Amino acid sequence: MLRKVTATRYIEPLRSGGSVPGVVEADDLGTYVVKFTASAQGRKALVAEVIVGELARALGLRFPELVLVHFDPVIAGHEEHQEVRNLHASSAGVNLGMDYLPGARDFTPEVADAFRVDPLEAGRIVWLDALTANVDRTVHSSNLMIWPTLGIAPPRLWLIDHGAALVFHHRWDLSAPEKSYDFRHHALGHYAPDVRAANAELAPKVTEELLREVVSEVPDAWLLGELDFATPQEVREAYVGYLHARVRASDVWLPTDFPTREEIAAEEALRAARTQRGRPKWLKQVPDLHGKPAAEQDWSVHPG
Repeated sequence: MLRKVTATRYIEPLRSGGSVPGVVEADDLGTYVVKFTASAQGRKALVAEVIVGELARALGLRFPELVLVHFDPVIAGHEEHQEVRNLHASSAGVNLGMDYLPGARDFTPEVADAFRVDPLEAGRIVWLDALTANVDRTVHSSNLMIWPTLGIAPPRLWLIDHGAALVFHHRWDLSAPEKSYDFRHHALGHYAPDVRAANAELAPKVTEELLREVVSEVPDAWLLGELDFATPQEVREAYVGYLHARVRASDVWLPTDFPTREEIAAEEALRAARTQRGRPKWLKQVPDLHGKPAAEQDWSVHPG
């Protein structure tokens, strides 16, 4: 079972994503990134985090430890933003914490150009994302970290943020476990991911027993309120049944067609050109406030 800790000190909010998680210290002396139950993504995002994260760990992929964090909003009373305080007030009780990786860097396109990823490791990550329908690990938003970065050990890829996975549970469409998704722009697509070798290695490991073990980590309270199910256990069985059926259909949904970096760049350039052509003339003249220093801007277009 996931360990349970109590948050003792609130450090800061993280505004890089829409869920506004918070960094806290806990009574086990650990530091965690806490995702709150009242965030805009809802509790299903936390369910996906647990199921996909624990499955990743069981398959040998690097993923920070998850814990259940009891959070009292009183410890974050100094937070200056009202919307964040409201989020805390609505999330009193048990939330989800992920072990904080100090000094970790985002796996951005700039970093990726200088970072070597083994094709089999890339294949394992792509395979997990395809199995769990994780549509949020793209060249634009990798949800990958590089850690450690201090030279003590070789830097490695770590998976984070799986709240957008398991898309089938938003409408409980269990009818097509063999459904394919477009993973051509996966963050690791241009590393020649060996998804066939990954499938041969990982698919036999994803048994009903393993899936039941993983799904059992989700708190009952996060599974309540599903209209199609009477009990949390019925919801768990739905996850197990669908994912196990999807594993058995892996030869159908296995992604193998990945564009090169040059092809991705060409697609992006074409998309940008189409967007620019469709913009009204006055909007094309708006100065690029993010691309140049303020002193170089042409303010004549909008003198106000």
